[in-house]
Amino acid sequence: KCEVAFTGEYSVWNLLAEEPDRYIYPAVQKGVELPLPASIEAGIADVSKRTDWNTPASSSHALPTEIWRETVARRQRHTEVRGKLERGEVTSASDLITLNLDIRQFVQDMVERSEGADLLRAVWETLNGNKAGTVPPLSVLDPTCGSGAFLFAALEILQPLYTACVERMRGFVDDADRVGRTSDHKLFRETLEEIGKHPNEAYFILKKIITHNLFGVDIMDEATEICKLRLFLKLAAQVEPDESKENLGIEPLPDIDFNIRAGNTLIGFATEKQMHNAVSHGGASGTTTGDLLAVDDDKWLKFKADLEVYDYQFSKFLEMQEEGAFSSTIAENTKKALRDRLQPLRDQADTLLGHQYGKISETQRKEWKITAKPFHWFVEFYRTLRAGGFDCIIGNPPYLELREVDYVPRGYDSIETSAIHAMCMERSIHLLHPHGAISMIVPLSLISTQRMQIVQNILEKNHNAWYANYAWRPAKLFDTVNRALTIFVAISSEELKVYTTTYQKWNSESRDMLIYNLAFLETEKKRSFFWVPKIDRSIEKDILQKMSSVKQSIQSFSARGGGTIFYRCDGGLYWKVFTDYAPAFNVNGISGHSTRETKLPIRNNIDVKALIASLSSNSFWWWYSVTSNCRHLNPYDVLNFPVPLSVLNDERLSTLGEEYVTNITRNSSMLQRVQKQTGKTETQSFKIQKSKGIIDEIDRILAGHYRFTEEELDFIINYDIKYRMGLINGNEESEE
Repeated sequence: KCEVAFTGEYSVWNLLAEEPDRYIYPAVQKGVELPLPASIEAGIADVSKRTDWNTPASSSHALPTEIWRETVARRQRHTEVRGKLERGEVTSASDLITLNLDIRQFVQDMVERSEGADLLRAVWETLNGNKAGTVPPLSVLDPTCGSGAFLFAALEILQPLYTACVERMRGFVDDADRVGRTSDHKLFRETLEEIGKHPNEAYFILKKIITHNLFGVDIMDEATEICKLRLFLKLAAQVEPDESKENLGIEPLPDIDFNIRAGNTLIGFATEKQMHNAVSHGGASGTTTGDLLAVDDDKWLKFKADLEVYDYQFSKFLEMQEEGAFSSTIAENTKKALRDRLQPLRDQADTLLGHQYGKISETQRKEWKITAKPFHWFVEFYRTLRAGGFDCIIGNPPYLELREVDYVPRGYDSIETSAIHAMCMERSIHLLHPHGAISMIVPLSLISTQRMQIVQNILEKNHNAWYANYAWRPAKLFDTVNRALTIFVAISSEELKVYTTTYQKWNSESRDMLIYNLAFLETEKKRSFFWVPKIDRSIEKDILQKMSSVKQSIQSFSARGGGTIFYRCDGGLYWKVFTDYAPAFNVNGISGHSTRETKLPIRNNIDVKALIASLSSNSFWWWYSVTSNCRHLNPYDVLNFPVPLSVLNDERLSTLGEEYVTNITRNSSMLQRVQKQTGKTETQSFKIQKSKGIIDEIDRILAGHYRFTEEELDFIINYDIKYRMGLINGNEESEE
């Protein structure tokens, strides 16, 4: 809306080049000004001199719990990012996200340091809209808002930006007044005058955000009421009662019943196209059901005209709220008139949708509506959808399966996933403005399971996409959610690029630095596999390319007739155990077979020990971490691990495989558990950490088969080592 500010020699992007460190989070900059100890510095150029790299780094140089290996990697990333900023290579929103820069600081500086009123006006109108209605206010939606945590967070982000705009308006007005140009900056003067009609500036700003920018829907009525209450309390807290003023100086709180609504995000007509087809063609497959649903486009024109009348009345309601000078009686009457105008439109949409669900009679539809709670986005948020959709969609959709809910969504490409959160993502894309942005927290399965590939395609179509991936141990993003998660971002772009992160682990001490220290790496958009690799360093891209180019995999050697490899499909946070025998398992003293145990038949004349060595390697652990859901060890994870044919003829690997199995068996013990239903179980438990030296030798041999460089081998051997070896807390983890 102010293109000149973002192009040319004097663009706002110069702010990044002028003060690069201002936009790099302090967590990334920790200790970078200090020289590294000589023993650590020596290892940068010489892999053989990294003896101390896996020891805890000094607090002067490091973030909490960092080992020197991590500190060095973070410093290298800082140098890379800072260089891009200094060279003026960051010139888009996508660049800001990819480099994980402080976007809030950049936008605030852009406003506070704006030298031209046009840029400030464009930012203000983006936030607040304009009086002519040609520029709608920024719209932020949480389609499964619950009690409003994400909307509240959005408010906290928007408030300082509004404040910066108001302060800069004052600056422009004051500068104009000093030189006698008292009629300049009409919009700014009107805004400042409007602020004076409210209890204070903070109240004015929060009211603007709550009434203009924030929108939410949730299937639970009580959740939406709590959400509205939280926003009201935030607003009310800005006012100090004044007994000398009418109504204690407290203006009526705004009505946000039309912002925060109850209904089923997934059941209902979302877009104009869906609504048009339903109204014009009478429900499912063009069937007619009497006068209301006759195949006649005039029906649509009438429906659209009624929506326009409702929208006009709604605009007057918003104006009344903004002015704040109305009695409670007038407010209630106006609101009732709005609801009376809206309800017939809802009823007509419900009838149309009910017919698509086979609910023909009034009684059937009434019962269906109780459980389905249909919500017609194009009707309920007509003004926003007419303008193209919501500008920003955020949220944390419910992690439920279809079998866990009592309604049946229809018309979704992602229905085949059977995942409610998948359909919430698809619906959100339907509701998103073509130039909008979406970000949600969802299960890691989004980027690591075959059923979710269709959702990846939906998100990545016409968008740049970023996937930030988080483990669930030793710490987790949500205390009550025991699963790995992905935070994705997608914004409109012609570049159509995809970025990813490593599978991030952390503990409570380093939690505060987690988001700030994020590193994205571009990966392939057109992928021949269903998973998005969890990597964040270019060296991993090279390793992945080398391993993916191997034509054989474990599956190439799997068939009945030879030996057997045993492994557990569950358990093992940092290690996976492969043996050539079934580990011991007893129930109440009787030998048996664990349901967690599975086995893989190997073809005749294939060296089982060499394959066990390969599967027990650090290389496999890296591959598994990069490609899997990191929770279960599925047959796909094992069968698709690439193993060069030459491995089978390498006697060194066969010998190491036998040595490894002997070693882990010697270090194993029987783990006892007592359960109510089962009784006492005893499971052979392995201390794989004690065999790390053998595993490293396996990888040194495998490196030749994969053609790894010394640098790549060092990365593989030390991948995830802080947690696998308990280098920070000293804990020794069994494979359990």
